[in-house]
Amino acid sequence: MSTPALPASATPLRAALLMLGSTMAFGLMAVAIRYATRYVPTQEVAFFRNAFGLLALLPMLLRPGHAPLKTQQLPRYFLRSAIGLGSMLCAFWALGHLPLAQAVSLSYSTPLFVTIAAVLWLGETVRVRRWAAVVVGFIGVLVIVRPGTAGFTSGSLIAVAAAVLSSLVAIQIKQLTRIDSADTVVLYTYVFWVPLSLIPALFVWVWPTGIAWVWLLATGVLGTIGQLLWTRALRLGEVSALTPISFLQLPLVTLCGWLLFAETVDRWTIIGAGIILAANAYIAHREAVLSRRAASVAASAAAKPAE
Repeated sequence: MSTPALPASATPLRAALLMLGSTMAFGLMAVAIRYATRYVPTQEVAFFRNAFGLLALLPMLLRPGHAPLKTQQLPRYFLRSAIGLGSMLCAFWALGHLPLAQAVSLSYSTPLFVTIAAVLWLGETVRVRRWAAVVVGFIGVLVIVRPGTAGFTSGSLIAVAAAVLSSLVAIQIKQLTRIDSADTVVLYTYVFWVPLSLIPALFVWVWPTGIAWVWLLATGVLGTIGQLLWTRALRLGEVSALTPISFLQLPLVTLCGWLLFAETVDRWTIIGAGIILAANAYIAHREAVLSRRAASVAASAAAKPAE
């Protein structure tokens, strides 16, 4: 007996719930990283995040009946994983040493750098409106970082570096998924991440004890759950509709920072984050509009006979 199809209205709702679950998982992972860095160095947190993440993935990706995950793009996966590891180390350091709200706010600058990287790397055309949104978004970054003022800390530049490297990873993933499935991309990324992240970890290795294992395990499992839910949400829904839901990670980590670590949020972080999120929402909206327009043109062209 076949399973009845979901009504059309249920698909956007399911996508929204998946994105909400992903957002919560990533927010809680940030908290786990903060706790884990109290016991072991950042490099080691990254290694265990990848090792436990791979262990959580294998039963799902290698289950009986699952299509073999083969690829002809191993050099590209190595490059993607190496750059991704650099982004991860910077982001984890920021989560461990900066106020959680500030670290997460700066991570939202990634789409701004993706827009620039898409032009330079992929040759994509970006028109005036999206460039204006990028400029506005960078104003938000400057509001948070405040270079040249007493509130400036060099650590905030590490969070920005994580966003820059993450944007390069996003472009590489776009190229990889033109040939390989999303599951293949995730699997080979982790296969490279584990040995690559072990190398810097060995130079500062401290054996975890007691509660440290709990936070390291939570980092890996929550990160993997967040990635899987995020991927599935984007398969079902539009980026422009789902992007604002991902912004809920900011109030979540802000609340956790206040309750668990007695952190306060300064007005500059709030103002800057608002500017960045507004710019991101507009960029996502414009990309969705342009995608629908391109699909409509392609459909019209395909419908023309004798051409």
